[in-house]
Amino acid sequence: MSSTSTEPKTDHRTRVTVLVALAANLVIAVAKAVGGLLTQSPALLSEAAHSVADSLNEVFLLAALRRSRRPADARHPFGYGKERFFWSLLAAVGIFVMGGCFSFFQGVEALRGGGGEETFTGYVAGMVVLGVAFVAEGLSLLRALYQVRRQGGAAGGLRDPALRTVVAEDGTAVIGVTLAFAGMALHMVTGQVVWEASASLAIGALLVFVAYRLGRDARDQLIGEAADPEAAGRIRALLEAQPEIDSVEALLTMKTGLETALVAARVDLVPGIDSEQVEEVAVRIKRSIARTVAEADQIFLDVTERSAREAQGSPAATGERGGA
Repeated sequence: MSSTSTEPKTDHRTRVTVLVALAANLVIAVAKAVGGLLTQSPALLSEAAHSVADSLNEVFLLAALRRSRRPADARHPFGYGKERFFWSLLAAVGIFVMGGCFSFFQGVEALRGGGGEETFTGYVAGMVVLGVAFVAEGLSLLRALYQVRRQGGAAGGLRDPALRTVVAEDGTAVIGVTLAFAGMALHMVTGQVVWEASASLAIGALLVFVAYRLGRDARDQLIGEAADPEAAGRIRALLEAQPEIDSVEALLTMKTGLETALVAARVDLVPGIDSEQVEEVAVRIKRSIARTVAEADQIFLDVTERSAREAQGSPAATGERGGA
C-alpha cells in the first residue's frame, strides 16, 4: 500500500486527538456515574452511559489507526485501509447500543417510576459534574476541530472516519451535557422528574441519530464507495486527452483506504497500433494517472483496439458516460 510523506504526521495528530478524547471521556464517565448513582438522576446516568460508549469507541478508533496502516500481503493484496471504516462502524454501533438505548431506558424508567426526590446537595453535585464535563468535552471538541482545520477543513479533515467520529462524539457530548443540565435544573425548580426523563430521552434520540449517520458513512465505504468525483473527473479527462485513445468505454473507482483508491478503466485505442505500442501506451497512461491522482495506487487498464468496422459504424465516445 502506498503512502505519502504527510500520512504519518496526519495519523499522529489524529491519534493525539483520539487520546485526548479518550482521557476526557474516561474521567467524565467516572464522575457522571458516581454523581448519577448518588443523586439517582436519570439524565446524569444517561450522560454517564454516553461517556462510557465514547470511551470504548475511542479504543476502536485507536485500533483502526494502527491496523489500517499494515502493508498489503497475499491475503489482502489491496492492503488493510478499509479496517479504518470497519472500526468506525463498530464505534457507531457502540454509540447506538451503549449510549442511545441506555438513555431511552433511563428516560422511560424515570417516567414510569416517577423518580426519587433529590436533595439540594444532590442537585448541586450533579450540576458541578455536568459543568466540569462541559468544559472537558468542549476542550476535546476544540482540539478535534483544530485538527480538521489543519487538514483542509470539513472537505479534507472529515474524510477521516476516525476524526469524523471524534468530532461527532464530542459535539454530541456538549449538546448532551447541556440537555442534562437543563433537565436537572428544571427538575430542581419544578420538582417534576419528567424534565430529567425528557432530557434523557432527548439525549437518546440524539445519540441514535449520530450513530445512524456515522454507521451509514462507514457502510458506504465498506461496501465499495467510489473515489471522489473530482478525482474521477481528472482521470477521465487525462484518458480522453491521450492521442492513442479513441474512447473511454468505462471508468470505475473504489476507495480502498483513507488515502488510496483502485482505478479500473476500459479504453478503446485508435486503429493501427501494434502490440508493442499498446504496452508502451498502457504503461505511460498508468504512470500519468498515478502522478495526477495521488490516491490512485492500484490502476488497471483493459486496452482494446477498435476495429475499422466499429470505428465506421459508431461515433467515438467522448466522455458521455460518467466515471463511477
